[in-house]
Amino acid sequence: MKKKSLIISSALLLTALLPAVSEDVVNSIDEIAWVVGDEAILRSDIEVMRLQGEQEGIDWGGDPNCRIPEQIAVQKLFLNQAAIDSVEVTEAEIAQGVEQQINAWIQMIGSKEKLEEYRKQSIAEIKAELHDEYKNRELAQRMRAQLVEDVTVTPYDVREYFKNLPEDSIPFVPTTVEVQILTMEPRIPIEDINKVKNELREYTERVQSGSTSFATLARLYSEDPGSARQGGEMDYVGRGMLDPNFAQVAFNLTDPKKISKVVESEFGFHIIQLIDKRGDKIKVRHILRKPKPTQMAINAMLARLDSISADLTEGKFPFEDAATTLSDDKDTRNNRGLMSKVNDEGKRTARFEMKDLPTEVARAVEGLKPGEVSKSFTMTNNRGKTVCAIVKLKNRTEGHRAKITDDFQMMSSIVLAKAREKKLTEWVQEKIKSTYVKINPKYMAGNDFQYEGWVR
Repeated sequence: MKKKSLIISSALLLTALLPAVSEDVVNSIDEIAWVVGDEAILRSDIEVMRLQGEQEGIDWGGDPNCRIPEQIAVQKLFLNQAAIDSVEVTEAEIAQGVEQQINAWIQMIGSKEKLEEYRKQSIAEIKAELHDEYKNRELAQRMRAQLVEDVTVTPYDVREYFKNLPEDSIPFVPTTVEVQILTMEPRIPIEDINKVKNELREYTERVQSGSTSFATLARLYSEDPGSARQGGEMDYVGRGMLDPNFAQVAFNLTDPKKISKVVESEFGFHIIQLIDKRGDKIKVRHILRKPKPTQMAINAMLARLDSISADLTEGKFPFEDAATTLSDDKDTRNNRGLMSKVNDEGKRTARFEMKDLPTEVARAVEGLKPGEVSKSFTMTNNRGKTVCAIVKLKNRTEGHRAKITDDFQMMSSIVLAKAREKKLTEWVQEKIKSTYVKINPKYMAGNDFQYEGWVR
């Protein structure tokens, strides 16, 4: 069952077909269902959310004719308070969020053209339509966060909450592992690198001669899946979000008619064209090419790593030393090989559920006991490069019912979430009392609402 609190925040997860459906709804059956303050909730708004819920499998927790408009009404309460408190979402943030949503749809449906055909709208029209949806979603989320930012729980609160819970109500902690990894990139012959660089120079010549456009070449040849479908175009971005080598060249561009020299980043080789500069952010398009290692080079690196694995198993030197001195992955190398991630609370942790590990790593770890080192294997790293790797299972914690002594952080997060939910519920209840509400009788049958006070 999906939580009801996700209903409003999932507004941008509508499938590509929904706008066409909602247009029919608007044209055929619109009427005012609710009035909240000076805002109307239309029947078409409710039907769009109902269709969304059906496609996402949302359980409304009650009569949809009551619960759906109620959720929309609660959203309007948060938006009204956001306006009073001057909560803001910048246009740059909205543009970036909308761009990410459209890119996700394009990846799902296959191409920009298919998306436009599916929605019967141009990309520009889709962006315009999503603008206010994204803005309102973000404003409501930020308002919620602001209302609960001072809510805290103490160790005593955590202990008291779980003290009297039946055992089958205590949360189950899935199996987690801590994994160390050593990755090495197969060596690519200089002639293969030069071939890619020469191809990029050829693209530059074709654009400058007027025989084709940069965007066309990006769609045909760029190996950056995030921007290739957009003709190589990236959204406005600050220097700190880019690879340093890429940023240095991109931010030195001044003429949109010129193309950069070939630049190497941690992702591969690029040529870059300036689109616009806005303050400390830049908008560019680029073409990325990645020289590929030969199978012979991959096999040679796998053999080398198997030799290292054998030495580690025999205890000739610690895995930590090998990862620090030999690994090509700077993130784990600087952490003595230990993999880590940012968890849901925004904190970095080395504990992974198996499903959260890269597939190849999970497969290698599955049969290991703590302290054992795997055989070598290949994987694609987070920069899109083929690498060879070995891993060591540092620790495995089997799935179990949560214990205060071992899982306090997770249990604390549960109690904190409930305390925040209670604070938001109390806020909504108080807000309802001071807000003008009128409901069409069709939408109050059974009076099946989550919050009290709507019907007066």
